[in-house]
Amino acid sequence: MKIHFSNQGNLRNLQSFIKSLDFSDPSKLQITTHSKWITVHPANLALTAALAIKAGKQNTEIIGKIPDTGRYLDRMGLYKLTETKSPFEYNKKESAGRFVPISVIKTAKDQSRFISEMIPLLHLSEQSTMVIKYIIGELVRNVLEHAFSDDGAVVVAQYYKKTNRISIGICDTGIGIWKSMLENWHPKTDLDAIELSLMPGITGTTRREGGTSENAGAGLFFIKSIAKITRSYFAIYSGNAEYTLLKYRSDTRRLPTLYADPFRDRHTKIDDAPRFNGTLVAVDILLDETPEFQSLLGAIGKVYDEAIRERKRTKYKEPKFI
Repeated sequence: MKIHFSNQGNLRNLQSFIKSLDFSDPSKLQITTHSKWITVHPANLALTAALAIKAGKQNTEIIGKIPDTGRYLDRMGLYKLTETKSPFEYNKKESAGRFVPISVIKTAKDQSRFISEMIPLLHLSEQSTMVIKYIIGELVRNVLEHAFSDDGAVVVAQYYKKTNRISIGICDTGIGIWKSMLENWHPKTDLDAIELSLMPGITGTTRREGGTSENAGAGLFFIKSIAKITRSYFAIYSGNAEYTLLKYRSDTRRLPTLYADPFRDRHTKIDDAPRFNGTLVAVDILLDETPEFQSLLGAIGKVYDEAIRERKRTKYKEPKFI
């Protein structure tokens, strides 16, 4: 496998990063970077870390000329997952309030630790913090329940003070979305499976509309909705498909409309990506506590309830043959 970190590693360019991936030899991983400058989104880092863990430290290396900005890879803990010794020497600052380095989550205890480390990054009121805390917790829990990955989930988070934004990447090398949806929802393609995963009330654990009391099938829908409300990016990659929610245009004062169907949102998608046997979820969230942000939970809940009711009405209208 080969991964290259370019100087355009923002979430809006995730598809370019994905298309450059080489999974041809899963037994080893080579990581290269732009020679002068690199920009690495937590999603890129989470995917790389997950593959490094899968290949094994002894089979993973960072090669070539690494620019000074490559210190970010060291500070976030990537070198620890490779056989390559870090060339950087510097005074490490406290990470609290700025970032959460590469973290592996396999248990509920690991999840709680990550959430507690992430909270200082939010710089929000207690009520708003609880919203983000709940949703990120749901995302990680869903990975642990659905991915069937022996290596757990890899999570990375970064706060950017200049733009008041938090960026998060969550990745696993499990069975992927299509397989997790197959038994109950029968998606034809990876892109179909991604669409289903983003719709509220659909979960791979049951065919029942609205999910179960333990899993409502809403974690991905919630986080995508937060990204849209805050005019940010959201992306998901699994199998050979990738979906990116584009920024909601800010040239209007209207509250962004939340849709149950993710394909009604402004987005880009591809179905010819290098096949990734796992799932990557990435999001940028602007942390300005606008009136739109404050009304987020109510808007999300309304769309969720309407989507469930509509699917139930459609189901009951279907002809039944005995």
